[in-house]
Amino acid sequence: MREKTIELDFIIDKLTNSIENVITGDSFETEISLATTADLKRVNKANGWLFDWKFELKQPERGL
Repeated sequence: MREKTIELDFIIDKLTNSIENVITGDSFETEISLATTADLKRVNKANGWLFDWKFELKQPERGL
């Protein structure tokens, strides 16, 4: 099976080994992976998320 290339459009302001709070300098262990349908059921306003993941994944420039 051939791998699919996914191009993302965002700016990285600093390379670190984790997510870093720029105000406090706190660092958080980080793992990056593709979202699954099961993930989308858990990342919603009812669970405290303010980011609309379903909307973002539907955007054509995301390449999914």
